[in-house]
Amino acid sequence: MKVLKFGGTSVASPENIHKVKSIIQNNGETPQTIIVSAFGGITDTLLETSRLASEQNLDYKASLEKIEKRHIDTIKSLIPIKKQSSVLSKVKSDLNTLETLVEGSYLIGEVTPKLSDKIVGYGELLSAYIISEFFIAEGLNTQFKDSRELIITDDSFGKGKVDFKATSEKCEAYFNQNKANVTILPGFISASKQGNSTTLGRGGSDYSAAIVSSVLNADVLEIWTDVSGMYTANPKMVKQAKCISHLSYEEAMELSHFGAKVLYPPTIQPVLDKEIPIIIKNTFAPEDEGTHVSKNTNGSQKTVRGISHVENISLISLEGPGLVGIPGISKRFFETLSLENISVVLITQASSEHSICVGIANNDVERAKSALEETFAYEMQSHRIKPLQIEEDLAIVALVGENMKSHQGLSGQMFSTLGRNNVNIRAIAQGASERNISAVIAKKDVKKALNSLHETFFEENIKQLNLFVMGVGNVGAKFIEQIRSQSNYLKEELKLNVRVIGMSNSRTMCFDEDGIDLNLWQNVLAEGEKANPNTFFERIRQLNFRNSVFVDNTASETIAQTYPNYLENSIAVVTCNKIACSSEYDYYQNLKQLSKKYNAPFLFETNVGAGLPIIDTLKHLIVSGDKVHKIQAVLSGSLNFVFNTFDSSTTLHDVVKQAQEEGYTEPDPTIDLSGVDVMRKILILVRESGNQLDMDAIENNGFLPQESLEAGSNDAFFKSLKKYEKDFQKLYSEAENKDCKLKYVAQFENGKASVGLQQIPKGHDFYNLEGSDNIVLFFTERYPNQPLIIKGAGAGADVTASGIFADIIRIGNF
Repeated sequence: MKVLKFGGTSVASPENIHKVKSIIQNNGETPQTIIVSAFGGITDTLLETSRLASEQNLDYKASLEKIEKRHIDTIKSLIPIKKQSSVLSKVKSDLNTLETLVEGSYLIGEVTPKLSDKIVGYGELLSAYIISEFFIAEGLNTQFKDSRELIITDDSFGKGKVDFKATSEKCEAYFNQNKANVTILPGFISASKQGNSTTLGRGGSDYSAAIVSSVLNADVLEIWTDVSGMYTANPKMVKQAKCISHLSYEEAMELSHFGAKVLYPPTIQPVLDKEIPIIIKNTFAPEDEGTHVSKNTNGSQKTVRGISHVENISLISLEGPGLVGIPGISKRFFETLSLENISVVLITQASSEHSICVGIANNDVERAKSALEETFAYEMQSHRIKPLQIEEDLAIVALVGENMKSHQGLSGQMFSTLGRNNVNIRAIAQGASERNISAVIAKKDVKKALNSLHETFFEENIKQLNLFVMGVGNVGAKFIEQIRSQSNYLKEELKLNVRVIGMSNSRTMCFDEDGIDLNLWQNVLAEGEKANPNTFFERIRQLNFRNSVFVDNTASETIAQTYPNYLENSIAVVTCNKIACSSEYDYYQNLKQLSKKYNAPFLFETNVGAGLPIIDTLKHLIVSGDKVHKIQAVLSGSLNFVFNTFDSSTTLHDVVKQAQEEGYTEPDPTIDLSGVDVMRKILILVRESGNQLDMDAIENNGFLPQESLEAGSNDAFFKSLKKYEKDFQKLYSEAENKDCKLKYVAQFENGKASVGLQQIPKGHDFYNLEGSDNIVLFFTERYPNQPLIIKGAGAGADVTASGIFADIIRIGNF
């Protein structure tokens, strides 16, 4: 004997019911008992209809008409015209009875639990009857049976308690004489010993199937739904979720309790006692393997089998000295909730007995609060117990696995993963069986928490980084191209899945939660919404993705001032913008402290030397205990290019123009040639070496005339260069006469920093520095005479983009 249950989506339309028929036919001559839910959406419509009627709102009539039309249309689609008459007559008779019940609710202005059970049960009664008649018309040996004649409960309307002895006797008596190959039963409904209609609770069709399976000693219980089994996480929230091929009864029970809606929690118990296997299958993909639930065989070595969650949870905390050492406090607390018929989802209690904290459904909070305040009124008035603390809009996230109890460190992995992603844990619970670890978090963090945990426990160490890119000019465009071209390599070799979720330029911005197609990003951005840095940040915060990284490819002071917003929300910041780290020392220090406090990386390798590992090397020196005594450096690739190219046969104007066109200078070349850019870079190195310094303490021995420095536009600046060409040629000839080369040098020693144009003699490390290269000499305790030298390309969009790329990889490896 097989028992098959088909949910509301499986029977939501005539097309779907045809799929159900095919599944049943594929079982051949095997005796089958089929439990069906109401047509998809009908139960909710029935509840809404009864609510409207109880409020004496005549709109209930339109709802009834909608219900009637749905069922009549289904009959006409499924059953041949010649056989429709008797079916339509029976269904219309049932619909008339339903209308009478709803009218009764309208007249008395209320819907009692008893009346509600009668009304909502019609969904399953009608669907089961129509489907049975369709099967008969199709030639299947089928019989319809009203479940109220088989499943017996007490008078707990809304969630009847099953009398298994009476139910077993009724089922055995019926099935012993039943000769049909296929028996159709309506799920969800039952009857009391007095014959009143009852229901088994929402989702009770699963329970109906389990009850029948148990009393008939079925070979297997198949639950047919719209997904291919139970998943490692909710596939609607975690796209990488995978179907779990096998679960123990206990694991399935834990997952279903914590929100895995494929299975109704009470379903497990009746079949567990008799070790009847459950198979969860997909009506719309019947060839998929599905999930097999059976007695635990320890066949899987996987520790965590699934991650589940329950939303709309509130925490109620009772605490105070009056709880300590007083017998019966817990009894009174839970008895009060029980008498109010309030289900406790999670319990945690301090070992000091100073507090009790429970998780309950949001809609039970007010009743719980009133009842508990009444129960503990004396203790609260005498200040032995503090007023109740209530936190709402929470959710429970749970790791589930039979083998978790034999593995150390899972709790640590779970909590550190949540912590790294700025998910605050409000309460923790773990059963003595160690089959699940539960954490209460803010509801807004659920998606991020599920994806973060899934990445940690199920995704073969593939880490997803979600990038939000500000600035897509020269550097930004090169960076995006590098991400695009290296995407497969990152996944295969470094186990990093790097996605660009949002991007912005000065005009427009765009977002795509699934990742922007980097082959089409220019078109997508062009069609985006109006750019706004504040809106850009708010959108990132609202998306609340794990492993989020803000990438600043601009030279904007406004954008640099937004970094605290990102870091405070545990969003990493990667930037080639030097303004933040060269601004006031307090602001620089605040960014570093926020990075540590919120575990959000703040990386700016490209601030000095573009793609050269200058800052990273300096950090390693400091971390290992070395001390920097002196720094000498050529830090401007732009200025090095200019003075390597400038000679008696050229003009400074033409060389600077060429540098600007080739992307070596900032959009405003004054920043480079004034020495301000070099000042920022040496300042950053000084600070990263552990010294406190500000820009105004750096001596700038510039070579530009005041008129050039005060030019209000690029045009005016270039005109001034032409005007003072003789002065520039004089600088060149003086150096050439001494067999020296002009280099713009930054230096730090004895607490003082300076920048300026210097004549570099032959034999010096700077003399042969070519093109736009940078060079840094670190004189330290370990390198007192022969400095540690870092040399290479220090300007250009490609190398700067590669430096940003390297910082992204560093974050991926954190």
